[in-house]
Amino acid sequence: MASKKSVPEGPIEIPEFLPILPLRNSVLFPNSIIPIDVGRKRSVKLVEEAIAKEKPIIGIVTQRDARVEEPGPADLYTVGCAARILKVIKLAKDSFSVILQGVARVRLLELAAQDPYMTAKIHVLPDAPAALPDIGPLVSNVKDVAKRVIKLMPELPKEASALLDSVSEPGQLADLITSNLDVQVDEKQEILEIFDLKARLRRVLQFLSRQHEVLKVREKINTQVQEEMGRNQREYVLRQQLKAIKEELGEIDESGGDLDDFREKIAAAKLPADSEKVALKQLDRLKVMQPSSAEYTVTRTYLEWLVELPWSVATEDKLDIPAARDILNADHYDLEKVKKRILEYLAVRKLKTDKKGPILCLVGPPGVGKTSLGKSIARAMGRKFMRISLGGVRDEAEIRGHRRTYVGSLPGRIIQGMKKVGSNNPIFMLDEIDKLGHDFRGDPAAALLEVLDPEQNHAFSDHYLEVPFDLSKVMFIATANILDPVPPALRDRLEVLEIPGYTREEKLNIAKQFLIKKQVEEHGLTDERLAFEDAAVGEIIDSYTREAGVRNLEREIANVIRAVAVLVAEEKAKPKEVLTLARIPEFLGPQKFLPEVAERTAEAGVATGLAWTPVGGDILFIEATRMHGKGNLVLTGQLGDVMKESAQAALSFIRAHSRWLGLEDGFLEKSDIHLHIPAGAIPKDGPSAGVTMFAAMVSLLTGKPVRSDVAMTGEITLRGLILPVGGIKEKFLAAHRAGIKRVIMPERNGKDVIDIPEQPRKELEIIYVKRMDDLLPLVLTELPDLKGTMMGAVTPAPVLIRPHTA
Repeated sequence: MASKKSVPEGPIEIPEFLPILPLRNSVLFPNSIIPIDVGRKRSVKLVEEAIAKEKPIIGIVTQRDARVEEPGPADLYTVGCAARILKVIKLAKDSFSVILQGVARVRLLELAAQDPYMTAKIHVLPDAPAALPDIGPLVSNVKDVAKRVIKLMPELPKEASALLDSVSEPGQLADLITSNLDVQVDEKQEILEIFDLKARLRRVLQFLSRQHEVLKVREKINTQVQEEMGRNQREYVLRQQLKAIKEELGEIDESGGDLDDFREKIAAAKLPADSEKVALKQLDRLKVMQPSSAEYTVTRTYLEWLVELPWSVATEDKLDIPAARDILNADHYDLEKVKKRILEYLAVRKLKTDKKGPILCLVGPPGVGKTSLGKSIARAMGRKFMRISLGGVRDEAEIRGHRRTYVGSLPGRIIQGMKKVGSNNPIFMLDEIDKLGHDFRGDPAAALLEVLDPEQNHAFSDHYLEVPFDLSKVMFIATANILDPVPPALRDRLEVLEIPGYTREEKLNIAKQFLIKKQVEEHGLTDERLAFEDAAVGEIIDSYTREAGVRNLEREIANVIRAVAVLVAEEKAKPKEVLTLARIPEFLGPQKFLPEVAERTAEAGVATGLAWTPVGGDILFIEATRMHGKGNLVLTGQLGDVMKESAQAALSFIRAHSRWLGLEDGFLEKSDIHLHIPAGAIPKDGPSAGVTMFAAMVSLLTGKPVRSDVAMTGEITLRGLILPVGGIKEKFLAAHRAGIKRVIMPERNGKDVIDIPEQPRKELEIIYVKRMDDLLPLVLTELPDLKGTMMGAVTPAPVLIRPHTA
């Protein structure tokens, strides 16, 4: 259904008040005709009432944000266009197609009504007279550039240039060009709001010039593409002619010339039967392809990968076990578990030559030598070494490769590593396996399941190769700092060997046997010019590093040696520089780490605990204070839920046994206890700090300080039991590094002490406890006035003290 209003001749009268129709994503200019679709309720109501009038004139104003469904005055520009309705077509029940013709610029002065549609008081803005002295050349310039733009746009009709010539009014010319230009809505609105004719024409000229440059670049690109296509076609014809000429001369045979080299390479590679069949099929396809085609390059690259992989190339294992043991000992100090496992594998290989390679995972804190151990194992076994870092890898294709349908596709890192190493039985290190990521592109940890499964990796399938490759002879060694992020299915395929942090004595020996020699050589010095005293190395370990590994220790040793190198270069050094304990601050500055246990536990309410961390272990200070309040327990220090519950359990136990501890009834009625664990930026969780929080609160409430040389760990219960915890080895070594003399741990953790190195076991006193009433005599400097026995407890067992000796 359509309705059409008759258009009267002569000037059009514009009322002082106009209904306002908001317009989205477009701008209406005077004398322009545009069709719009009307679907919003207010707009439909406006159109229905307007066409009922004899002379339907409405205001068209553009929205600032097209996403606003119900625009108000603030959502509209202030300058719009009065328009008359030429034709209305009803599309549906609440939808019209309206054809509008712009009449004149108008400015919205004030809102007259909001419902049922917006009505505003307007002011008509006529164009200024065109009789300006220099507007003629400007109009000519605009027309010339506009015609050049039209020539570069073949989609425009030929009559467009003639239409420009027929327009004589400068303002009308600017509006006509802008309404048809491909520019942003806000730029069109800018032209609508420029009332000075010269300024408007200059701005339109800028838009035209920009559009002209864009079209010129597009035409240049199209021309280049056409020329390239023509060149490729010409090259193809010439190659065909050259091939025909050479065949007539007998210079090449029909088999394809140098492609026969591939047949020889395929035979030399000794591929499995199925893989060789695929390679020969691809070679036959390659011979009939044109070298200029894209498929030719893809197929040739695929064949090159197939023939260059080490399908049958292997190194011979060194099965001399004493020699392998000597190499492992020469490269690394201690690490007996890993060395024992490698020697066991060599022994089995000596007895059974087809034994598959083990899949090991070395787990330990940073700097203990996990990565360098892989190189040492390769040297001891006489194998080649390949390492890939998995840290931050998030794409499954990094492991399995991309399919050949993708442009620039390549095999995954496993196959790339096998090609690079040139052997089918290398030591293959998967470094930082615990730092794999995953996203929408897949899970690389899931792709590793096939690689690290001895029952499957004899036929590993890479997406790029699409033929099975045997990885069963590879010895895979993964490394990780912690096992928690490794998925259970992948962890199940790994033989985990834990590498603990080093003790002080082990670090001293490592520095003397390995680190100092390495750094002296790297800095151009010799043992004749430089020597370290043991006390100096010990000072670096104790006062300048605090770590489970030796990476920072090596860095500090390098700092000292560089300082000596400066003295040697300036000829100020002695014939032999001996680095003593007193000279270390001269090179490294003041001590970075000071013993703080005695200072932090000198007052009541402070106790020392032990914590496991991904980089080894650490001591944990727990501070308690009492203040006026209502019996609340305040916990700070970024504690997890489990740790908060342990603190609450400790307080509940104290309140339940307050008489036994010599505390008054209702001792918390008018006070709060605040428990804080320093290093508040580090999240903490777990139940093993339960005994430490119990000791800190008892110390606070009884006024008896905790011994400064005691550290403790264990989970507590409301019945007064102390339950076993994990990470005993790491916690024990942290206590040893911090100068602790006595360690309190749950009795049921006695079995874990066997993993602790001998030296710290000799130097620390280990005391096992089973109940919380056994704990206080061992940790407090002075016992509180205990009243009888703990309520509900059986007769306490004697404290079990078992210092371990060799």
